[in-house]
Amino acid sequence: MEKQKRAYLCASAAVLFWATSASAFKISLSHIDVFSLLFYASITSTGAFFVYILLSNRLSLLKSLSGKDYLYSALLGILNPFLYYAVLFKAYSILPAQEAQPLNFVWPITLVLLSIPLLKQKFKSRDILATFICFAGVFVISTRGDIFGFKFTDTLGVSLATGSSIIWALFWIYNVRDKRDEVVRLFLNFAFGSVLTFLLMVFLEGVQVPNLSGLFGAVYVGLFEMGITFLLWLKALKLSKTTAHVTNLIYMVPFLSLVLISFAVGETILPSTLVGLLFIVGGIILQRL
Repeated sequence: MEKQKRAYLCASAAVLFWATSASAFKISLSHIDVFSLLFYASITSTGAFFVYILLSNRLSLLKSLSGKDYLYSALLGILNPFLYYAVLFKAYSILPAQEAQPLNFVWPITLVLLSIPLLKQKFKSRDILATFICFAGVFVISTRGDIFGFKFTDTLGVSLATGSSIIWALFWIYNVRDKRDEVVRLFLNFAFGSVLTFLLMVFLEGVQVPNLSGLFGAVYVGLFEMGITFLLWLKALKLSKTTAHVTNLIYMVPFLSLVLISFAVGETILPSTLVGLLFIVGGIILQRL
């Protein structure tokens, strides 16, 4: 098969899996608490990355790392998966999935804003407009269309969902500076994140053994949100002639996600959600032009 076709195939599979994430989060959280979901999902993704490392003969790369490398991975593991998914899962436990998902999708604009002080990038006039459009969408979703009432449906949930985009953007900025193998980096991040989650669970309330539905949900999230899907996306980027050929497919995720939320979770999709999402995606596309 032609390389570009394989790239599209891998990217499309990743997009479809990520589109199921919001529904998987919401359904899983009805059977399992936030930290248990984070722990069992992180353990699952760590295992998936390790199997891939073994099968692709990357084990020697782990052995060649220095103590400083492991420390850096541990620090990044605090950002992702620990903080990012803890905050995101909590947002999903509070908000309807149709609201949490698009609010989290503002991370590309958050990345632009954080790149100004951290990467010394310039803030262009187009970036200002794109940011305004994106956060107008956030406002529409957060107020469920009652934009003149200035009353968020749930301030904590909205803050957590949008705040998770800040954590992800910070992780992306510091991770992009790391020149080690991508899969090795992800494995170490999730391994350290899993350990941190385990220690926190022991300290707070002990490790809970979920029921089968909760465990199945955690394994699904670990494989198809955190693990295998990232491997598919990395493969697509490597096979594609240019990253633009596959990265544009990511804009399909929130719209496909809403369809699945409607059918799998049973939420009635509000007009304000669609309008707000169009604003958010439109702002992101404008910024990338």
